[in-house]
Amino acid sequence: MKRWLIITSLWLISLPALAEVYTYLDAQGNRVFTDQPQPGNAKRVPLAPGNRMAAHPVGTTPNASPRKTEETPLFRYEMLRVLVPDPDASVRSSAGELIVSVTSEPSLQRGHRYRLLLDGKATAEPGPSPVFALSNVDRGSHHLAVEILDEQGRIVERTANQPFHMLRISLAQKRQVTPCVMTDYGKRPECPLADKPEEEKVGIFPFF
Repeated sequence: MKRWLIITSLWLISLPALAEVYTYLDAQGNRVFTDQPQPGNAKRVPLAPGNRMAAHPVGTTPNASPRKTEETPLFRYEMLRVLVPDPDASVRSSAGELIVSVTSEPSLQRGHRYRLLLDGKATAEPGPSPVFALSNVDRGSHHLAVEILDEQGRIVERTANQPFHMLRISLAQKRQVTPCVMTDYGKRPECPLADKPEEEKVGIFPFF
């Protein structure tokens, strides 16, 4: 009887996953399993869900973690510095305007970008141009620094902070340097029309 049960179990395992299994007692009282429905007392046997595992792709293991994308090593520049203005320079501008020029050795690589920092904050989006135009810089001392970024946004090189001093000339100071004449009023910012003196009236007969 045990041998019959073992053979029957092996036969059940070999059935297709979607086959129906029925069981009944034959004339001798033996339990019979079949995939064909039988008239009479045959009953359908419920099957447990299969536990087949999907095959792992070739070259992988069940617990293998995905490989991290290898990052390109950082390119190194021999030199990076601010050309203009000079360190500790004094810049005079009534509008707080300043032109900053930078240079690197070797020259900027493909995909790399310059980023100018004023007092630790980026002045604009990174770009390939080594010249930056600043305006409305507050009066007083400031620091400049420049960075080079690669394609992945990583900082490749960065200069040390370089100080400069903005001397914004007031309109009154400009007027002292170059006094206003009658034709300057309303044309030069330091010579507004409100300050224009009244013109002297000349009589009809100046010689009498």
